[in-house]
Amino acid sequence: MNIIAIIIVFGVIVFVHEFGHFLFAKMNRIKVNEFSIGMGPSIASWTKKDTMYSIRALPIGGYCLMEGMAEESDSVNGYNNKSPLARLMVSFAGPLFNFILAFLFSIIICHFYTVDPPVITQIMENSAAEEAGIQPGDEIISLDGQRIYNYREITLYSMMHEYNHPVDIVFDHDGERHEVTLTKKKDLETGNYYFGFISTGRASEGLADELKFAVLEVRFQIKAAVSSVKMLVTGHASKDDLMGPVGIGNTMNDIMEDAKEEVKDEGAWKQFLNVFLNLINFAVLLSANLGVMNLLPVPALDGGKILFVLIEAISGKRVPPEKEAIVNGIGVALLMLLMIFVFFNDLGNVLHK
Repeated sequence: MNIIAIIIVFGVIVFVHEFGHFLFAKMNRIKVNEFSIGMGPSIASWTKKDTMYSIRALPIGGYCLMEGMAEESDSVNGYNNKSPLARLMVSFAGPLFNFILAFLFSIIICHFYTVDPPVITQIMENSAAEEAGIQPGDEIISLDGQRIYNYREITLYSMMHEYNHPVDIVFDHDGERHEVTLTKKKDLETGNYYFGFISTGRASEGLADELKFAVLEVRFQIKAAVSSVKMLVTGHASKDDLMGPVGIGNTMNDIMEDAKEEVKDEGAWKQFLNVFLNLINFAVLLSANLGVMNLLPVPALDGGKILFVLIEAISGKRVPPEKEAIVNGIGVALLMLLMIFVFFNDLGNVLHK
């Protein structure tokens, strides 16, 4: 049952991404030769209005194959024969739809769980926060000049900086702004370093509140994804922090099992609801990450296509097709090598778990 749920989540996220490309291609009168969910051998396919729709065996991706995208085409409805603006919209639409999906899922999470304002609910004894006079009810406004909207941004900020890094914190106390400089203190019981303030979130105050924090949730997930890329590039993250379909599927399986265990004595419906909400919560992260990763300026990804279109728009000349094809070919080869590496890395992590 878990594997079916995992396939459905992957399928929905990929479908929404590819549907974004498909919809904007149709809007710009670009011919779509094939719209596929999944990779590998075809399980089912049908043709409607010059477009073949297919479902393929491996639920690890999908594609929207447009006329003139993989090869040169003389058709007026070919991708490369459309204006730079049209191609820019089509390429950006996939990641955009992933962000929209993450937003819609976030509304559900904010409704059933809690919202995440950076309002302090508890102060640890003998902590840096207590010494600075920060109190429950105070709201963190910024860290080193970076505006904070979600409490988890504080955790994210801490991951990107050394524990002994002094941080300028602006906070709101009874409507007045205060600024202090804090350095984390070591907790003798755990050995970890903390500022000393904690937030447990709060229940939403209605639909408007849920919409607001759904937007902020997507903002946070995008920020976290960008920070993860920075950590990989700068060496703050290791290869074991990389995760592909196998690792993601294994993590989703663990999430579902833990969700069942949390409410194992509360009936089948409660178990189903808890598993569903935990999957939706993880899907927010996946969808936002897929959007961000596809916007990276890497050949063969959406970001690579956007980069070529921007170069054309700025220079007034299209990059020669043969050179673009060579760059994209190299990009595809490197992505395939990365996928193979991540697959075996995932497999090793799962087997040694």
